Amino acid sequence: MHESTFLILTALAAQPLHGYGVVQTVEELSAGDVKLRPGTLYGALDRLVEQHLIEVDREEVVDGRLRRYYRLNEAGAAALQTQAERLRRHATAADTQLSKRPGGALGFGTVIA
Repeated sequence: MHESTFLILTALAAQPLHGYGVVQTVEELSAGDVKLRPGTLYGALDRLVEQHLIEVDREEVVDGRLRRYYRLNEAGAAALQTQAERLRRHATAADTQLSKRPGGALGFGTVIA
């Protein structure tokens, strides 16, 4: 699962959101590391609907424009949970390997003679 897909599903885990709400939430969740562009976002949302991981929750017209809200469904929640567990295992493996480095996790303070 791509990082952006993981973050979109994560953004929708708590509540239904419209596109711009997803963009804002993903940026917050990633501490500004991931900034979704509209083309990327709407392509991903369409793909996630096709994969039956999210659903359209509702639509409303705001200032003459259609605003579509998406929500995470049960299949999407299961996929997100599986991916979160996978990422935790990988992070633990990385921490374990880093701790085996001479001089500590990142090797700071190591004296080279």
